[in-house]
Amino acid sequence: MPRPRSLRALSVGVPAGLVAVGLLATGCQQGGDDAAAKGATTVKVSLTDDGCKPSPAKIKAGAVTFEVKNANASKVSEAELLQHGVIVGEKENLTPGLSGTFSLKLKAGKYQLYCPNAKTEHWNLQVTGTAAGASQDPAVRKALASATTGYHDYVVAEVDKLIPATRKFTDAVRAGDVEKAKQLYASARYYYEEVEPVAESFGNLDPDVDARANDVTDPSKWTGFHRIEKALWQDKSAKGMKPVADKLDADVAKLKKLVATAKYQPAQLANGATELLNEVASSKITGEEDRYSHTDLTDFEANLTGGQKAFQLLKPALDKIDPALAKKVDSAYAQVFDSLKPFAGDYAGTKYVDYSTVTQAQRRTLTQQVDALAEPLSQVAAKVTG
Repeated sequence: MPRPRSLRALSVGVPAGLVAVGLLATGCQQGGDDAAAKGATTVKVSLTDDGCKPSPAKIKAGAVTFEVKNANASKVSEAELLQHGVIVGEKENLTPGLSGTFSLKLKAGKYQLYCPNAKTEHWNLQVTGTAAGASQDPAVRKALASATTGYHDYVVAEVDKLIPATRKFTDAVRAGDVEKAKQLYASARYYYEEVEPVAESFGNLDPDVDARANDVTDPSKWTGFHRIEKALWQDKSAKGMKPVADKLDADVAKLKKLVATAKYQPAQLANGATELLNEVASSKITGEEDRYSHTDLTDFEANLTGGQKAFQLLKPALDKIDPALAKKVDSAYAQVFDSLKPFAGDYAGTKYVDYSTVTQAQRRTLTQQVDALAEPLSQVAAKVTG
């Protein structure tokens, strides 16, 4: 991420004016990606060092596509759509010259465009009226409703697995068993990485669980998986990690309570899948994420698995809306998973090799496969926003 996760000082809760709690909604990180949702209102957002003024700043409720472009901003690289302090949509990693879009269905209410590091960071967006009734084929509507219900159940199930996996890991940390904790680290994180965009929507929860060293301004307040990762691999000791382990257990328990009541709209499933792919591109392929343990390939697989699950739930509807796109995304996912096969191994309790042994040429190949998936995947949200 282009700014510290710990600066996401957002309140936890479900915005009253939204159809659902917000998954991070992003498109492909290259310019010229998503098409606008059919019949959607278009809001243009130009990123400058002065801010991110939306145009228009007052729109009708319903399907909305945000077109975000960075013409020349050097300090600003993202725009977030907020309501009641919660992120409901986002386009990030836009360096000068890049652009992208995200689509959502919005109810009436007051929103803000937030662009960190700009001279004026917050810009108001007013949504008025009532969204028009759905015009989709009843079979499509039924398939999309099934997708959102299915995704809720999937997230709940994966967080249910996260709780005991994390506890095994933290128990080893509290016992001072460094080698055992190392073997359990990646397997615990796997379940979190599958559903990370959901966790990111709940304010400071993701920074508390998953912040990296450069994400925090006060090292004494650094908590979560990566704080313990540094202790185990770099410091080679679990000394002083009991409070961090205790807090990690409490934070994943908090996540379990929050996801139990979360609801989603179809575009958010597609946007969440794209955000997970962006996670791979921005921090897994670079080796930034697990910089001490080098277990990045397990996170890579988890992000892909979580994104693919969201897409597969949407696929019955997408097969009716745009079967060619559905087939293209399906094929691209298969190719990315195939690209992981040459790295099979048994390093640190994972089924992959130490990521530090993966060459730059091999990383470029992985990047090419991710890019090939990102292009069609970024079009799905607009297709299912009705």
